[in-house]
Amino acid sequence: MFFRTESFKDFIRFYPIITGIIAIQLIIWLLTAFSNTLEQLIIIEWGGGWNIAIAAGEYWRLLTSIFIHSPNSFSHVLFNSFSLVLFGPALEQMVGKWKFIFIYLFTGVVGNIFTFLIDSNSMYLHYGASGAVYGLIGLYIYMTFFRKDLIDPSSSQIIVIISIIGLLMTFIRPGINIYAHLFGFIAGVALGPVILTKAKAFSPWRNRRRQKEPNEINFNPNRWKKRRILSGKNTGNIIWGIIIALVILGFLGNIFNL
Repeated sequence: MFFRTESFKDFIRFYPIITGIIAIQLIIWLLTAFSNTLEQLIIIEWGGGWNIAIAAGEYWRLLTSIFIHSPNSFSHVLFNSFSLVLFGPALEQMVGKWKFIFIYLFTGVVGNIFTFLIDSNSMYLHYGASGAVYGLIGLYIYMTFFRKDLIDPSSSQIIVIISIIGLLMTFIRPGINIYAHLFGFIAGVALGPVILTKAKAFSPWRNRRRQKEPNEINFNPNRWKKRRILSGKNTGNIIWGIIIALVILGFLGNIFNL
């Protein structure tokens, strides 16, 4: 459920919403990290979560700040993007594209709203997709305890462990927007009874079946050449492994300031 075996091409085709969100995040990060001071100022100062500006009526910041990440930390956008790769695809298939967009934006905005309400006079900027990512995790936690038909036992164990570690790190690590993490997570749990009413359990084969035409003949004249096909899959797995290693290094760099 949380382990990706698709090639990059298949991932983009099967999960266009996840792909789009990650692309937006990376493009915005590149614009802020490698642009001049004026361009960086326009994006971050006018799009970041600045509570005093929100209090003055700039409510769009509650939404736009979800897609902005620290220009000084590649690990920030990398870790959030890879978290989407892990936790997003199953949900996008289970609830559908539009509901997934709603879940992601709703939980992210709720996290930012509580960040604003609890400390509306703060002068610091807050940004990042962590509140939305924790919202996805919160929805999985709801499945774990109340919709066991939608999640297998091993995935439940993984999500519980990740939730515990993630929430503990939220309170231990400095510079974390605790309110966005916590209330994004709570919003995800709260959405469960409403958003999962018609959800179907994740199946990696469902995407494959959608590729076939109704009257398609399943005969494969190249069925004896499967070993060549498998080599491509192995290449894809190697690429995913490299990405995982990069994310772990980025995560360790955040913790130990490497």
